[in-house]
Amino acid sequence: MDDGILDEAYQRLHRTGPEYEGWLSNHGPMAVEALVRHGHGARVHHWLDDYLRRLDERPRGLRPIDDWRAALGDPKRAGDWLAHFDREVRDRPWREVLGTWWPRLLPGIAAGATHGVIRVGHAVRVLRADGVNPERLAELGQALGCWAARWQPVPGAGPLTGRSGVVDALAGLPRVPEQTGGIRERLGRLPDVPDWPGAAAALCPPATPAEAERTLTELVHRAGLDYLRFGHGNPVMLVHAVTAPTAVLRTLPALDPALWAPSVAAAWSATAAVTSVYAPPTPAAPPVVAPRRLQLGAPRPGAVALGPAEVFARAARHGDAHVVKLADAVLEAHVATGDERVLAAAGYAGQLI
Repeated sequence: MDDGILDEAYQRLHRTGPEYEGWLSNHGPMAVEALVRHGHGARVHHWLDDYLRRLDERPRGLRPIDDWRAALGDPKRAGDWLAHFDREVRDRPWREVLGTWWPRLLPGIAAGATHGVIRVGHAVRVLRADGVNPERLAELGQALGCWAARWQPVPGAGPLTGRSGVVDALAGLPRVPEQTGGIRERLGRLPDVPDWPGAAAALCPPATPAEAERTLTELVHRAGLDYLRFGHGNPVMLVHAVTAPTAVLRTLPALDPALWAPSVAAAWSATAAVTSVYAPPTPAAPPVVAPRRLQLGAPRPGAVALGPAEVFARAARHGDAHVVKLADAVLEAHVATGDERVLAAAGYAGQLI
């Protein structure tokens, strides 16, 4: 990975706020991390030149965070939360900061349409895979601050008490009857759906850390396949049913194993809620979206499906942050499961968005 390009991108982005136009999430840090991770660092600064034009300046703080519980979920305190976590990651080891705040923030996983946890997942991946420096620590701090400022629980979410596997639990999710408005309005309708409480707890809780990792891996994989059936209902928002549990899965190795089971429960609640409020009730037939090319060097050239590298390259050329992040997530799902079908989700998102 070209660390220099990513650190330069972080420096440019950290002058901006976590949101713009009042409530839209700043996808820049997540998208550029994925681009660099997959060998497309040369695109980053040109991409940022365009993306930065839409962003707002970093918000100023009002006062220090004294009562953190009272300040959770208050977007007016965004500047205060950013300043708070700037100090936290400078003064304490980053794993210690994460270990303290992850269980506090996890119940509010719906924050910013799940972008709080997604941004943290990208930041943790960099620190674990590529090492620590001031820019990367600052990114973790901004990611945690974004999550804290928009902290929002999924209504009805709680401990898992069911007996269903991932496939059956996903298949049993109800739909809100009125799929209009933003995510906060839609989530607010979940308590009125009679089948929601049972569906929210339907997944079988993992008994061990190893089971937690397997469950999350399957959740990402199956949510990626479900995008092929339901993505047409809301192509942008249904990306988060895949990328939110991916972020949690990436973060697990940096956490105490005692936090893995509740992390699975929160990830499930995010995927379940996004699916219930955005996915249509009836799936479409999975589209034929796998790009084709000629197999060079073969005696009789024939069409073969593109590999993961080209799948991501096409997402990078597309340029939309959601397409890039979904491609990043499904490439990981493909590595974990060997299922090539999930790669098609990235191409489908590119067609729809």
